Amino acid sequence: MTEENHFLRQALELAYANVEKGGRPFGAVVVKDGAVVATGVNEILSTNDPTAHAELSALRAASRKLGTADLAGCAVYASGHPCPMCLAAMRLAGIGAVTYAYSNDQGAPFGLSTAALYAELARPFADQAMTIRHSPVRLAARPDLYAAWKTRAGG
Repeated sequence: MTEENHFLRQALELAYANVEKGGRPFGAVVVKDGAVVATGVNEILSTNDPTAHAELSALRAASRKLGTADLAGCAVYASGHPCPMCLAAMRLAGIGAVTYAYSNDQGAPFGLSTAALYAELARPFADQAMTIRHSPVRLAARPDLYAAWKTRAGG
């Protein structure tokens, strides 16, 4: 069995166990240097948190375990096609690779595809269903927020 299949099987076992507990069918594994750093399952139904996806739970656990938000050198193995939120979080964390077992096409008959969301997000802001606008409000008595952060961060 390949290393990829080994870790995908772990993600799938997590997803099956989550289904048995009444959760959604998603599991994820974060791997670094050939070893599992952290795992996660979809906890949307148990927490009422729409961001409690398996991949995000695994990223949070990996960051805590490694003591850093920089997960460069890590890979994610997921039971299903990561949604745009999870994929964006992986990119922001520096994840170098993601592999998944079930595609959006395979999830679609079960209401588990995020293909429509990917398509929506590819449209210009003005053409999306959600209103998205920039309003450059500033606090007159305060320095520029980003400049203040940069100064405080030492840069």
